[in-house]
Parts: sequence; structure tokens; C-alpha cells
Amino acid sequence: MATPADPPAQAAAGPDAKPAELALDRDLLRRRFERAAATCDRADVLMREVARRMDERLDYIRIAPRRILDLGCGTGADLPRLAERFPEATLLAADFAPAMLGRASARLRPQAGGGLLRRLLRSAPAALPHLVADARALPCARASLGLVWSNLMLPAVDDPLPVFREIHRCLEVDGLLMFSTLGPDTLRELRAALPAHRGDRVHRFIDMHDLGDALVQAGFTDPVMDMEMLTLTYAEFDGLLEDLRASGGTNAAVGRPRGLSGRTEWAQARAAYERLRRDGRLPASFEIIQGHAWKAAPKTTEDGRSIVRFQPRPSPR
Repeated sequence: MATPADPPAQAAAGPDAKPAELALDRDLLRRRFERAAATCDRADVLMREVARRMDERLDYIRIAPRRILDLGCGTGADLPRLAERFPEATLLAADFAPAMLGRASARLRPQAGGGLLRRLLRSAPAALPHLVADARALPCARASLGLVWSNLMLPAVDDPLPVFREIHRCLEVDGLLMFSTLGPDTLRELRAALPAHRGDRVHRFIDMHDLGDALVQAGFTDPVMDMEMLTLTYAEFDGLLEDLRASGGTNAAVGRPRGLSGRTEWAQARAAYERLRRDGRLPASFEIIQGHAWKAAPKTTEDGRSIVRFQPRPSPR
């Protein structure tokens, strides 16, 4: 997300975005998420709430996927929820940080007495399938997935279009993408408190309308998205900073500014944030974008030829 010394790994977007603001250091991101595997679960209040809201949406969607991919699974906190809702499905977990995947696999690994995965799926003990993978190049066969679930993974990519195209490739016809991400008003209080003259320390988050355009470009149909603001509150400013560092979301932009220059600016930032205190608490706003979209049957072949489908003539009565 953002800290004064190390702002968030979020991608700028829109027609006025500069290439330098979009570019992320993927190796740096991976190292930071590797370290965060040991700490992110203690700072995942936001992700747990967003996962709950995503799961509620599935109450109104009729789908029975055979294979589900949790893309950007982190330590696997969403996997038990998916296993409970879809007990007949094969679950796969993918993340680009091996340490995250190790914890995800351990979370659902069956034990001698019957682990969570075994109890939920009523299956023989087996290791959870997990994939060390970049979201832009998934090691999944074409049309092999019925549902791709992605909870707050998109802020860590430069451009959502290659990710959406790859997900579209891997989904079967009538397969579903369900995702959440962060919008432009995320951490607006922190953005205002930090000294702007040294650069944008809270990265610009992609707008919901740009996400919708990328979904359509990738080939998805009937995209549905909405936005809501969630506010976490903290007793102290340092509590917010600790959560942001623990999550692994600190800035990996190639052109990121490098910290405050001295104690004076640091004190000014703290004082500016302190003026936002209400009822003894400091607010941190998060613009949550949720969306889902379907993969429809293709209308053309890969070489551009039209696909004509013939429906059988109904039998005469």
C-alpha cells in the first residue's frame, strides 16, 4: 500500500499515466511478498472482509466449476471458503511468491487425523495443487478452468489487460472471472499527508472504467463491477504503517521516490494525519472495486475466420 519510506506497489492507469509511473520492479515485488509471507496474515483484515463480500456475490450466481484457480492466493486464506462452497471442485492455488504458496499449501494440507481439505472435500489425502506463476503467463491449459478467483491481486501488476487475456485463455466457455482490486481513492488520507513535492508516494490505482475496458478488450462478456469505500481505523499512525509493511504491498515502482528527507518532513506528515483523528481513531480509506465477467463462446477463430453455429431444427409435433 504505502509507507513514507516505501510507498505501495500499485499501478497507475488511464490516458494521462506516464510509463515510468506504470513500470513495476517484478523482482523487488517478489522479494517483498516472500518476506511478507510470515507477516501478512496479521494484517489481512481488509482482505478477509473483501473475500467475505466476494463470496456473498456467489450466492446469486449459478455456477458449478470443476476446476477453480485462486490467482494471487497469498497464504491461502480464501481456499477454505472456496472449498466449502464448491466441495466437488479441484482447487488450484497460484502466486508468484513461493513462500506464500508454501503457507497456502500447509493451510489445507491433510493431516493424519483428517485435515480441513479432506473434511471439506471428503477425498483421500493429497497435496494441494499449487503453481508458482506470473499472472500474465499461467501454466494452465487453454479452457481448463471453470472459475478464476482473484482477491486484491491486481494492484501488483502494471497493466490488467495481459492478465485478463491470460485468464480468458485459461477459462472454459461460460467460465467466470471474479476479482477485487483497489481504486483511485485508496489511502487518500495518507496521500494528502505525505509531502507531494518529492513525488507521488501513494501510487495511482486503476479506475473502475479502465478495468471494464480491459475486460472487454480481453474478450470477456457482460462485465459487472461496482465500487464501495471501506474505512479501517487505527489508534496510532504507526499502526497503519505497520499493517502496510506487513502486507508486502510497499512500492516497487521503478521511478518511486526514496523516503522522506529528514525528521522535519516526517513530523509534518504525522501532524497532518493526526488532524484527521475522530473519536480517538485515525481513518484509512480503501476504495474497493469488485467485478465479475464471463467467457462466452468465441465468434471467430484465432486466424480471424467467423464461426458459424448451426442449431438442430426442432422436431415436428
